Amino acid sequence: MIDLSLVPAKFSGSFARMADMKDTGSLERLLRPLRRELNPELAAALLRMRADEDVQGRYEFLADKNTAGELTAPESAELASLVRANSLLSVLKAEAHAFLHGPKLA
Repeated sequence: MIDLSLVPAKFSGSFARMADMKDTGSLERLLRPLRRELNPELAAALLRMRADEDVQGRYEFLADKNTAGELTAPESAELASLVRANSLLSVLKAEAHAFLHGPKLA
């Protein structure tokens, strides 16, 4: 199964703006304090998170329709929601990875 958080965005227009690195950077700064609350078990669990087959399949279906310019308004909203969830999960995974593998302070 493909990790939804690692699938390259197949978006154009407004979806590209939602996945913009500036947006991710803001989210990253907002969630950075979470690292103080992490423990090894929670960090490892975050890194193991993957989209289930149904969610992954739906994401790919909607991304393909978006690429073809065939999304309905409800599908567009659903895809936007998946992109936001993916951004959040990506930042959480980055924080978990930094917690487990980052430089150790003395």
